[in-house]
Amino acid sequence: MHSITRYTTAVAVLLLSALLPARSSAQQPETAPAFTRADTLRGTLTPERTWWNVQRYEVAVTPDYNAKTISGSNEIKYRVMRANNGSTRMQIDLAQPLEIDSVLYNGNRKLAFQRYASVWHITVPQQQKGANNSVLIYYHGKVHEAIRAPWDGGFIFGKDSLGRPWMTVACQGLGASIWYPNKDHQSDEPDQGASLTMTVADTLIAIGNGRLVNKHPNNNGTTTWRYNVNSPISNYCIIPYIGKYVNFSEVYPGEKGPLDVNYRVLDYNLPKARTYMPEQVHLMLKSMEHWFGPYPFYEDGYQLIDCSHTGMEHQSAVSYGNGYRFGYRGKDASGYGWGLKFDFIIIHESGHEWFGNNITTNDLADMWVHEGFTNYSETLFTEYHWGIKAGNEYNYGIRKGIRNDSPITPAYNVNAQGSGDMYPKGGNMIHSIRHSLNNDSLFRHILRGLNKTFYHKTVDAAQVEAYICKATGYNYMPVFKQYLTTTQIPRLDYYLKNGRVYYRYSNCIKGFNLPIALQNNAAHIRLLPSTTWQNTAVTKAQEQLLAADAIRFMYYVEVNQQTPQP
Repeated sequence: MHSITRYTTAVAVLLLSALLPARSSAQQPETAPAFTRADTLRGTLTPERTWWNVQRYEVAVTPDYNAKTISGSNEIKYRVMRANNGSTRMQIDLAQPLEIDSVLYNGNRKLAFQRYASVWHITVPQQQKGANNSVLIYYHGKVHEAIRAPWDGGFIFGKDSLGRPWMTVACQGLGASIWYPNKDHQSDEPDQGASLTMTVADTLIAIGNGRLVNKHPNNNGTTTWRYNVNSPISNYCIIPYIGKYVNFSEVYPGEKGPLDVNYRVLDYNLPKARTYMPEQVHLMLKSMEHWFGPYPFYEDGYQLIDCSHTGMEHQSAVSYGNGYRFGYRGKDASGYGWGLKFDFIIIHESGHEWFGNNITTNDLADMWVHEGFTNYSETLFTEYHWGIKAGNEYNYGIRKGIRNDSPITPAYNVNAQGSGDMYPKGGNMIHSIRHSLNNDSLFRHILRGLNKTFYHKTVDAAQVEAYICKATGYNYMPVFKQYLTTTQIPRLDYYLKNGRVYYRYSNCIKGFNLPIALQNNAAHIRLLPSTTWQNTAVTKAQEQLLAADAIRFMYYVEVNQQTPQP
């Protein structure tokens, strides 16, 4: 199940679970998933992938709406990272049933290639370290179609509400190789950006990531549109939008200066979009820039684009399909009413511009960095506009969607994705760490620091975790391990006796060490529980803070207040 599916499923689970009893524990999966050679080839940095580094993609596509086929090309400009003595194979990914027609090396020399499933090996000549070369790949064929987007992925040949052609792609997790040839691994983004050229019927408008560079009528019933991004971009974020679009724009006075904002909507949505979209985008940018730092793609601008599925985080071209309603399709996942005060899709998918598009994980197994932090951006958004109590209630409310069905972090190097719990459980883990710090100034500094330190970079989750540990001066690694690699909910056992509190963690990994900080206007207390019993003296005012429901509300832990022994 690919990410867009798990995304919409996770939100649906949040809403459904509001009607179901909460779980107190979870079962571990009975069997580990079986991975194939194709999974390994797709998810591993093979020798055929690591000797070269992508510098730029020049993607061109011509879709045939009636035949549901596409034809096109991708010129891959790359830098040689390791020399070879003779022939070298280059791994390119292009999913069946699409076919590569030909490959040109540096614009003029034809290269041989062979296929295994959706992996193609191209034989290139001798390469010298540091050289810049290119392969131009022509391809065509029947493209994998998304039938029930966003519940599956692929090319979408849809219709708008007036029955007119409406095309786009949704391919996170499933991979951009579902519709164009590339090195389909998150670790290698084109350092110098990408262009997307679309040739479509001249009755339609084509939109891509970044900025429009050229519009060229072909005098044969088609028009060619070319868009360009200057920033590094994930393969799955390069997306065409084709339909009966109109545009209105503005310049937003952002933290980094003037930000070009474009709203690309279907023509009949224009009257309601003119007010609705800017209001939500302004609220989003105020909150996100406050917490995370400047919008990461001022050079390419920000676009919000009507799409035929629920929505996706396509860099500088965010997909929107929430029906111009607050909440998630008009529903509140928190149960407290806060989710009905904003458009979930605009806020969540735009939050990915910072976590997911600016900071991108090398391996799909670390997707909690994308989804956990972006889920938490909803809490931060709620808090920024409606206060701390509202943010706490929102975060606690979405907790009921946590299933603990399997670990958030799955196997590496096989293009595997973990549990959809990476959304609400990831957000609750971050919220718990924040409360344990009891220093919101430092916490905000960490969020902004992550986006500055890893600006336009791909990372391992371990780097993000290490950054947080260093910035806080505390070893949170056991906390990450607990919430990301197990399905256990840690339990805080404690009791009060003779002016002391006795406490420990149980139902957790050895070494679990999440601090517990509580305060009100009269007192504060910070405990450092471990898996062995400890005790400390407390005042009467501090005893009042140690209420099981209050601890549970602030931290994703079970709480067991025991009766003290005689």
